[in-house]
Amino acid sequence: MNNSQSVPILQTQNKSRKKHLTYLIYNSKKINNNIFRKFIPYLMILPAIVILGMFVIYPIFYMIYLSFFEWDLMQEKTFVGFENFINLFNDETFWQVTINSFKYVFLTVVLSLIISILLALYLKKDTRINRILQSISFFPYIISLVSISFIWMWLMDSDYGLLNFFLGLIGIDSIGWLDDPKVALSSLIIIAVWKSIGYNTIIIISAMKAVPNYLYEAAKLDKASEFRTFFKITLPMISPTIFFITLMNIIGSFKVFEPVNLITQGGPMNSTNTFVNMIYENGFNYYKIGYASAIGVVLMAILGVCTILYFKNLDKRVHYR
Repeated sequence: MNNSQSVPILQTQNKSRKKHLTYLIYNSKKINNNIFRKFIPYLMILPAIVILGMFVIYPIFYMIYLSFFEWDLMQEKTFVGFENFINLFNDETFWQVTINSFKYVFLTVVLSLIISILLALYLKKDTRINRILQSISFFPYIISLVSISFIWMWLMDSDYGLLNFFLGLIGIDSIGWLDDPKVALSSLIIIAVWKSIGYNTIIIISAMKAVPNYLYEAAKLDKASEFRTFFKITLPMISPTIFFITLMNIIGSFKVFEPVNLITQGGPMNSTNTFVNMIYENGFNYYKIGYASAIGVVLMAILGVCTILYFKNLDKRVHYR
């Protein structure tokens, strides 16, 4: 083969090599772009994951870790195994707090839900006065619990409270709203219901307005009563909202702290003490960090079990459109 014949062959080989190299570069860029696109969502949520890990996940595991130690924040931690849990379950105060907490949660959630549904039925019509009443009912929800606690402390004062003043006007003896062990927990429940019904009502009204009108028109054609219409149409259609509100109220009620700590300090005679206030007392008043952590672990377990049971038993009864 002479030189004149070898030149075209070399040119052809160089062109094929360039095409192959270009193809490899293009594919590598394409692969890198695909990998980068897959990682973009994770990069976007990375700040939220970091914050969640620092302020939620890590404290949970550290609380579980501390529950196996005896520690007063001053001396070194001493490993005690399950001793904190054994002492906790043998503590009469803990069982009283458990009864108080479950009673508070049950009555607060049930009363708040019933009153909110009734208010939503009354206020769901889009009129000017109803919009004003909706805003008024929502107002307590946006006020801090600390401010609300001080307001209700004055209203429920046994000697100078406004509630007892009005009771005296109609000839009823004064009630020890915050001093009587038989009444104090009910007083805190009243405060919790008063604060929560505004939010619940607004959410339920929004759910009611989303119910298709043709269902109500069909009910009218069938001459169904308002009572039957509510239980056969409205309630099933707003059941996802009721499900959500109930779960949030259960969790929030178990975590109640400010009213208990500011108004009653868990008294009188431990009648209003709750889990979170007991954690605070043991952790920051008595410096029993391990014991307080054990209470926190038990509370977390109770919330987990309640949530699982709630989803398992009621989720199938919720009507999802």
